Amino acid sequence: MSELSTLARPYAEAVFRLAQAESDLAGWSQRIARLAAIVSDAQMARLIADPAVPADRVATLIVEVAGADLGERGANFVRVLADNDRLTVLPEIASQFETLKAQAEGTLEATITSAQELTQAQIDDLVAGLKARFNRAVSVEVAVDPSLIGGAVISIGDQVIDGSVKGRLEKMAFALHG
Repeated sequence: MSELSTLARPYAEAVFRLAQAESDLAGWSQRIARLAAIVSDAQMARLIADPAVPADRVATLIVEVAGADLGERGANFVRVLADNDRLTVLPEIASQFETLKAQAEGTLEATITSAQELTQAQIDDLVAGLKARFNRAVSVEVAVDPSLIGGAVISIGDQVIDGSVKGRLEKMAFALHG
């Protein structure tokens, strides 16, 4: 994962600077997310990995699938990635771009993983609490992990707030044995 992250970083930073220069962070966010979804498709992944298919043909196909909203700069970005054999890194580029975008906008990216599906009211309450605690806007991604037994785990950057039953049980076990 760290190698993937290292490969993606210069591309994410370059496209982020381009998006800032164009004052179009939201538009580029959508373009890169669409491209990441395209290259993540199983058929497209096989085509990208096939050494018999030239990189420029794969790039042309991706640009066609992405549609006119990609624009000329987006198409050029795809061609650069194809020429450097980096199309498979697009999902990581998208992830890093979103992190850079959130930092520029002063937004924290949070992941809330709960044992059960949360209601919108519960999510709104958690977001309000996080906004108050960090004094910044918060964008959340919600996931469900039944192995947590109950409660939730909130991840913001390198901080983790573990309010899960599983986490409490692990702390108790460590205290008893450690």
